[in-house]
Amino acid sequence: MYALDPHERPPEHIRNVYKKYQRMKSQDLDEDPAILDVERRLSSDLDRKLRVIQEWDRERLTATFSQFGGGQGNPEHAPHTSKLPVYEHDDMPGLLIVPSLLPPETQVTLLSRLLHRDLVQPSHLTNIHTHYDISYPPLGSSFFSMSPKSSTPVAEPIDPTVHKPLNVSQLLNKKMRWMTLGGQYDWTAKRYPEAPPPSFPCDVKHLLENMFTNTKAEAAIVNLYSPGDTLSVHRDVAESSATGLISISLGCDAIFIIGTSSEPAKPADDTAFTQPMDERVLAIRLRSGSAVYMSGNSRFAWHGVPQIVPNTCPTYLENWPASEDPEDVEFEAWRGWMQKKRINVNVRQMWD
Repeated sequence: MYALDPHERPPEHIRNVYKKYQRMKSQDLDEDPAILDVERRLSSDLDRKLRVIQEWDRERLTATFSQFGGGQGNPEHAPHTSKLPVYEHDDMPGLLIVPSLLPPETQVTLLSRLLHRDLVQPSHLTNIHTHYDISYPPLGSSFFSMSPKSSTPVAEPIDPTVHKPLNVSQLLNKKMRWMTLGGQYDWTAKRYPEAPPPSFPCDVKHLLENMFTNTKAEAAIVNLYSPGDTLSVHRDVAESSATGLISISLGCDAIFIIGTSSEPAKPADDTAFTQPMDERVLAIRLRSGSAVYMSGNSRFAWHGVPQIVPNTCPTYLENWPASEDPEDVEFEAWRGWMQKKRINVNVRQMWD
């Protein structure tokens, strides 16, 4: 393990790429040859550095999805091959790109487990807890069980002179930005608390570990984005394990950048420096159901999300949490909520 400072400022060349895509209009993203878009475009010089380094057995994956509760899959979205290609780019060794990993039914199930069930568990801290006391719905209910027109506060400010109460629409449409599962990361101190963490949801843990067999799902940050939101450039260095980091995308597309610095890394034992790495930055368009796995040299790379691309949520998710069953009207008032959202599940192993 290397002694990496979580407060260190990102290198300028990575910040410049981040700013480029933060400013770029969404209609120009499709034509930008510097964006790696594995699912839609494989023709540029950048794409030619992309290689298939693994092939995952779809039958094994289907069994995993069925066990999770996502069904056997819709024939409309059935794959045409028995193998799922896993890619690596020459400019970012160790970064595995898995397009179209989760079938639509599994994406819907995962989204429902996370936001109906796990979000209402008080042990799963959120960004809201820093300044508010949350009133949770009754056991077995969801925040989405409440009317979006309700003016009743669900989050009361700890300091009313600084913050105002939040109703459920304000909470879910904009204010809720992240939730933690398992190890409860402290964003202020940039470390994990010493107290034993809450248990990681078993079904989600099994789903992740059956897909990414080298990583134990011990902590996750579930990010909730809307168009206009960003994630600043950073490194995930709080874990004592160098095991690969899993990132799953649901909903709207995102531009994900990842880069290395020419500065040498300093080992924790303070005995020697590693060789400098090349200054490389890769911009990737991540679509719903895709995953990236940051391992090897990419595990502690700088990365960020400069843009959520509006109007890109796939049709099978855009009406969530409303059901396609006309007799199921429980969440009908929230129909279309997911149309303007991207949910990212970022999973890591804390200890070796």
